[in-house]
Amino acid sequence: MCLMSGALSRNTLTFAASWVHSASMKLTVLIDNNTLTDSYLLGEPALSLYMEEGGASVLLDCGYSDAASRNASRLGIDLAAIDTVALSHGHNDHTWGLVPLMACLAEKAATGAPGRKPRLVAHPEALAPRQIAPGEPIGSLLGREALEQCFTVTLSREPVQLTDRLLFLGEIPRLLPFETARPIGQRHGPQGLVPDELPDDTALAYCGGDGLVIITGCSHAGICNITEHARRVTGLRRVAAIIGGLHLLAPDPALFAATADYLKRTGLAALYPCHCTGLAAKLALAKTLPLHDVGSGLRLSFS
Repeated sequence: MCLMSGALSRNTLTFAASWVHSASMKLTVLIDNNTLTDSYLLGEPALSLYMEEGGASVLLDCGYSDAASRNASRLGIDLAAIDTVALSHGHNDHTWGLVPLMACLAEKAATGAPGRKPRLVAHPEALAPRQIAPGEPIGSLLGREALEQCFTVTLSREPVQLTDRLLFLGEIPRLLPFETARPIGQRHGPQGLVPDELPDDTALAYCGGDGLVIITGCSHAGICNITEHARRVTGLRRVAAIIGGLHLLAPDPALFAATADYLKRTGLAALYPCHCTGLAAKLALAKTLPLHDVGSGLRLSFS
């Protein structure tokens, strides 16, 4: 298990890790920009990852449309039975799929099927309205009040334990100088519109027998910042795998080199970049890191 030692605060981010090596986490890519050959699933410029660990099911992000729900049905995954939904951040390509998911949950409730509300975990800013320009929203369509119709909502800047070995990382400190924040549009806050540096961007960390597995949505906070935070929170130093969007879109050889150097020093054994990771970044990272292809329908298992 990934156990918290003390209260969850920025001053006590220390976890003791222990686990049964025979246990594992299963992960399925429900939605990615790409699809795998012969999988015959839908793809869209969005992300949704489904995990099973310790008898619980966890969904990281919901994609942009109903495509994640449709792929889940084709793969035999019942999203109406989900235990937890975690949001990596509040952008539309990760949150707008909440609407069809809520329809799925409501339809199950309408049949009289016994059950409970799944938990939804996110940073408090993840539900804030966002825009690129007036009339061009890019944030969540749903606020807390709407979501509480179908979910038990937990909004936290601090880490949240999702299962014994799977952790929502909370707000990511921007520690590394080569990963600088670049505002994307504007976010509505208490003082009105502000440049949006995505303070809500976060990820999940799985405490595996071979080391940490980082499961990220877009990595607006920087994949190395995310990884360093996960190492400090859990106490685990070795990183077994990273899967998700790395938000490396513009060609930037210096950033690619610094990212590859940092990740190599973590002992990274497998890198699964997808969604918002450009071809130039993949080619650069593949020179020194064990990079693998990703697409809708990919199934992975981590010890």
